[in-house]
Amino acid sequence: MITPLKRILITGSNGLLGQKVVDLFVRGGRYDLLLTSKRERSVFTGDVLPYVSLDLSNRRAVRKIVDEFEPDIIINTAAMTDVDKCETDRADAWKANVISVENLTVSAKLVGAHLIHISTDYVFDGKNGPYAEYDRPNPINYYGRTKLAAENVIFTNEIVHTIVRTIVLYGTGIDVKPNFGLWLYKQFTEEKPVRTFDDMFTNPTLAEDVAFALLKIVELQRTGMYHISGPDLISRYEFALKFAQAFGFDKKLVTPIKSIAMKMPAQRPLRSGFITLKAETDLGMKMSNVEHGLMIFKNQLTAEMQNTVYSKASL
Repeated sequence: MITPLKRILITGSNGLLGQKVVDLFVRGGRYDLLLTSKRERSVFTGDVLPYVSLDLSNRRAVRKIVDEFEPDIIINTAAMTDVDKCETDRADAWKANVISVENLTVSAKLVGAHLIHISTDYVFDGKNGPYAEYDRPNPINYYGRTKLAAENVIFTNEIVHTIVRTIVLYGTGIDVKPNFGLWLYKQFTEEKPVRTFDDMFTNPTLAEDVAFALLKIVELQRTGMYHISGPDLISRYEFALKFAQAFGFDKKLVTPIKSIAMKMPAQRPLRSGFITLKAETDLGMKMSNVEHGLMIFKNQLTAEMQNTVYSKASL
């Protein structure tokens, strides 16, 4: 007897994490995927992977897609993640991060789908990190409040769910938004000053590790809350120095500054970070430390540049 393929709806498929999830699940070969994002076209070329442009804040549109596809699993990687923009454009942030999750939750409940949702360390205040899954949230900016509100939407609707909190994702992909890793690479390659915080501690996380955790959650049918991050709790300044060393850039470009000096619209947690023992035990995985993660990131960027040169030479 042939086991039917699990049907998985992936939202935010054009984003950094979304692309990593798609790549990994495609290689798994045991899933029937439908990709969605807000953009008109998918970053994945060809017709092999079906794609639908979808505004998750439109409840009717979400309901239509979910009813037609009838997914077994919904993996929601979509969000408004610009922390300062969330602080200043609160209506848009609530719409993207809360209303959209409400719509997915309602539709998931109607078809009996397992909702896997991506959240953040910014649900914590950063006073007593690193944090375990059972620690009490206390967001200090609007982005964190919207992400905590989305978690509560899922909890109170009593659906089959898994919430994965992650932190400072870095990596590269097709036309992805800037992340800390890509910003550092741009600054170093252009020989511009790298002024970054020595008082903000966090766990830099390779995007592939989170994607792999999501695959394990699906394979092992895990539910509940998981913290997924790299194992090294370091300052952004220390990460920049390690980045320079891994890539062979000039460390003298890196200057430590205090976060208060930047006068950003949104306050940031200063000592965040995760305890990932539950994920390591339940999912049987080991996350990449900074050195290993940067080696993978460097290889990806090198391959990306070689492909670009090859493509231009073929024109």
